[in-house]
Order: sequence, then structure tokens, then C-alpha cells
Amino acid sequence: MRNSATAGVARSHSLAKIISRRRFLAGLGTFIVGSGGYAYGIEPHRVTVVKRDLEIPSLPLDLDGKLLVQISDLHLGPTGRDYLLDCFRQVEELRPELIVVTGDWMTSRDTEVVDRVGELMRQLVRPPLGIFGTLGNHDYGPTWRNKRIADELAVALSDAGVNVLRNQTADVAGLQLIGMDELWAYQFLPEQALATYDPQRASLVLSHNPDTLDRGGWGSYQGWVLSGHTHGGQCKVPFFRPPYLPVDNPRYTSGEFDLGDGRRVYINRGLGYNRRVRFNARPEITGFTLRRVDRLV
Repeated sequence: MRNSATAGVARSHSLAKIISRRRFLAGLGTFIVGSGGYAYGIEPHRVTVVKRDLEIPSLPLDLDGKLLVQISDLHLGPTGRDYLLDCFRQVEELRPELIVVTGDWMTSRDTEVVDRVGELMRQLVRPPLGIFGTLGNHDYGPTWRNKRIADELAVALSDAGVNVLRNQTADVAGLQLIGMDELWAYQFLPEQALATYDPQRASLVLSHNPDTLDRGGWGSYQGWVLSGHTHGGQCKVPFFRPPYLPVDNPRYTSGEFDLGDGRRVYINRGLGYNRRVRFNARPEITGFTLRRVDRLV
């Protein structure tokens, strides 16, 4: 009788283990399917608005407290127009004085998306100080090096009222706004972009790829750099680094980084995508309130 009872208990334990394993596998399957549905169907369009200060030494008093909005990596083509127009409405609700776009306006095989980018940008409200931007690697076509495509895009953006800075500096109400051209296209020429840079005046750099910060040619520049390109890794497990980043320096994920030499970079996670999937790396609109300081600390 004792052996029979023991065998019965063993069978019960074995059955319980089988049921527990099945429940675990079923739960795991549900989690995987649910996570995949969220990563494809929800998060790619679940925009977050990040609000923070941007301290700039010697900032003109007229700009102190004004709002600068950064957007990046629109990737019109795989990213839909209606979604981007909704993003533009969110930008408009912030009432910015100045808008900057840090590259990758489109993803295309050739120039077939160029006119659509121009038409899209005409829908974005013109803030008092204008819209400025730089180019990214995808703006140079699928090889990232086709200057003809980038040149046509730059013309379309200019016709749409966007000031495209390609290794150039613009004066924006006393702020030196410096735009670097694209690293992967071999068009990154910091000495040219900084040719008229005055370290005694307020300045801000736009550079699509944060890897440019590790290249030479920056001279005496100190201050903020606004970048994009990484999409925040696009998919990452919480508390871990993204498994893939399109940069040489794995430090450059998203958010703020102090380079320790007087330069700081803010990396925007972007709005669009080449493949419609995001997980724990929501698309981002960044609203910077400009603040005048004596020096960065």
C-alpha cells in the first residue's frame, strides 16, 4: 500500500510539472506574440515629447527662455506621411521659436521620395526663427554616397522653406547655428563648417551622426551638439544596451552625453524607421528651453 501511495504521489508531481511547463510555455508564447504586436503595431507611432533645458554660454538675452524643437530621422518612405503629419501637429502645439531637423529626411532608392519630402515639410508651421536642418546618410540614397540625390533633396527642402546647412553656419538671432554634413557620405568637413566660428559667441552644432564627435577637425569648439541617427537602438531590452547601434562608439545610444572636453551631445531617438519595429525606444520630439549661462559646468 505504501509503495502504491508513493507511486501515486510521484505521478501527481510529474503531472503537475507537465502542467506547469505547459502553462509557462503558453505564457511565454503569449508574451512573445504580444510583445511583437506592440513592437510593430503600437510603439513605432507612440511618440514621446521630451522637455528639458539647453544651457548655452553667452546666449543672447532675447533667446533666453525660448523653445527650440528638435526632430530627427523622419525616413519618409517606409514611414507614413499621415503619422509624420500627426507628429508635426504635436510640434506645433509646443509653439517653438525655432525648429531643427537632424537628418535622414527620407529613405529611397533614388529621388522618388524627394518631392514628397518637400510637400511634407510645407505642412510644418514656420516658427518665428525658422526651420534649419542637416542631411543624414539615407539622404544620400541606398549607398549613402550619392551626392546627386542629396543635392536634389537639399533643393526641395530649400524650396519648402527649410534652411539646409551643409558644413555651413547661420546666424539665428545672434546664435551661431552650425550644420555638419554627413559622415558616411564622406561630406563631413568640420573645418569648413567652423571656419567662421567665434568661441566668444553663443553656438550650437547640428550633426546627424554622433560618431562625428570622435573625428578630428573640431578645433576650439565647445558647446552642445544635437544628433540623431541611432533611433535609440530601436529595440532594446530594459536595463541593457541596445543589441545593435549604427555607430562605431557604442556609448552613443540616446539622450545626453558629456564628452569631457567642453562638448556635450544630445542624441534624439528620431520619429521614423526603415523597418517598422520599436521596443523600449519610443520615437521622440525634443523641446529644448534655451537658457543663458556663463559657462557649461
